[in-house]
Amino acid sequence: MLRHVTAGIDGSPESLAAAHWAAREATRRGAALRLVHAWEWHPRPAPSVPADMSQRAWAEGMPARAVDSMRAAHPGLQVIGQAVADSPVAALLKEAEQAELLVLGSRGLGGFAGFLMGSVSQRVVARAPLPVVLVRVGGSAADEHFSAPDGISPEEIPKIPYRDVVLGLDPDPPCDELIEFAFDAARRRDSALRVIHAFSCPPDFAAADALVPIGGPELLAEHEHAVVAALRPWREKFPDVAVVGSVTEGRAADELISASAGAALVVVGRRIRESRLGTRVGPVTHAALHHAPCPVAVVPHA
Repeated sequence: MLRHVTAGIDGSPESLAAAHWAAREATRRGAALRLVHAWEWHPRPAPSVPADMSQRAWAEGMPARAVDSMRAAHPGLQVIGQAVADSPVAALLKEAEQAELLVLGSRGLGGFAGFLMGSVSQRVVARAPLPVVLVRVGGSAADEHFSAPDGISPEEIPKIPYRDVVLGLDPDPPCDELIEFAFDAARRRDSALRVIHAFSCPPDFAAADALVPIGGPELLAEHEHAVVAALRPWREKFPDVAVVGSVTEGRAADELISASAGAALVVVGRRIRESRLGTRVGPVTHAALHHAPCPVAVVPHA
């Protein structure tokens, strides 16, 4: 089977940004790019459908137009496209079963406000069996790299070092799929991996009942040890990846969003489990999806 990265497209600027990011990621992986447009017939066609064209003809022509655009922008990359007559969520989840990575676009809210996720993105992220990356409209290849000196042409941007990959980690228990994805992303970019772990002290009533004091340097050292232990086998597997760890007391979401400023990619996890309210992402992942200014990869894990 052909290895590929899949991007969902619908003709919007958001999906175009996702397609370009997916193209760059496919190049880094030595894989092909697959563009998928899912459509359903509606009594009232969208304004983007020309009056002299049927919905089917317009939808089936979209992948071909996108393929031509991606091939022109990313020479040498194998690009394939397909239109699927199905609901977007069902089609994208089916695509996710065969791809290495699924990439979706999301409208930025401006500045550091992060993403505005539609219902399709939310449901796909919460249920996809493989990593999903959310990409903001308006991003470019230059945003993944440190600032280039004046006079650098767009063709030379890949020579500028990548910004850090940031991993939000809860080491209890460690999540192999999540950690491996982050290390691999940093290796492919030849960038540093910045690991963020934040913890909260137990409430006062728990501390009062403890036989030994809870909190302070002892608790910090305990969390630092857990992070070091969780990362040890992956540092041995990826010896060329420089790792910078940050273990602090505080709100995990706040620490992660702060670290995401100036990052190339933020990597967070989603536990594969069902609740009475359905499949959901955790609060830290939810915060990253809505407030991180850079692309966010959500990795499902046990």
